[in-house]
Amino acid sequence: HNQLLQSEKMAAIGQLAAGVAHEINNPVGFVNSNLGSLKIYADKLLTVINAYESNDPEQIADARQKADLEFLREDLPSLLKESQDGLSRVTKIVHDLKDFSHVDQAEHQDADLNAALESTLNVVWNELKYKAEVVRELTAIPPVDCVPAQINQVFMNLLVNAAQAIPQHGLIHVRSGSENSHVWFEIEDNGIGMSEETRHRIFDPFFTTKPVGKGTGLGLSISYGIVEQHGGQLSAHNPDGGGAAFVLELPQA
Repeated sequence: HNQLLQSEKMAAIGQLAAGVAHEINNPVGFVNSNLGSLKIYADKLLTVINAYESNDPEQIADARQKADLEFLREDLPSLLKESQDGLSRVTKIVHDLKDFSHVDQAEHQDADLNAALESTLNVVWNELKYKAEVVRELTAIPPVDCVPAQINQVFMNLLVNAAQAIPQHGLIHVRSGSENSHVWFEIEDNGIGMSEETRHRIFDPFFTTKPVGKGTGLGLSISYGIVEQHGGQLSAHNPDGGGAAFVLELPQA
């Protein structure tokens, strides 16, 4: 059992790492391309400067024409802005990954789980963006006494499962709220849904509806155990409009 739990965690880490690498690779790729263009632009501008220093009108005119200064004036600012945006995206991914893992915070603490959910959404975005549009319906909630990295693991399992339940492209609604000294989160998809038999067994260890080799069937079972350890409850139901919904409830701090 412990070996299978470790296998599930390692599979999740591998999936997560591949998605994060893909999300980082895109902005890094165009920043690298932009740096190549910037080098060419810098060489042209240095050539123009050298021509002005020579005080030779013919050489200046030739350098200005070859440099196409009007184009450089237009393209340079947008090239730099695009590169800054790309590096900001990488910085945000790294920041969200750090928040997601809470590597320095393995103990119980009061946490803003709306922010934790947002970090998790950014970290698993590569798993979601091709399958669904994410609709946020988050409301202000009080802090929750929890181990944030463990609750983030629950969020990750629920979000990835929601995406995998959608055959082509659909919607994932994420909602939050608080009542009766508890905070709650609901993650609902408009995918293939589940039978009543599946719903009753969905949190059983090793139960899975995925094909052989596509998972150990421990993701939801682990999530259920984490929520129980936090004094909360994890449940599933079939919404009226189809699909599936999971509700996470945790006591307020």
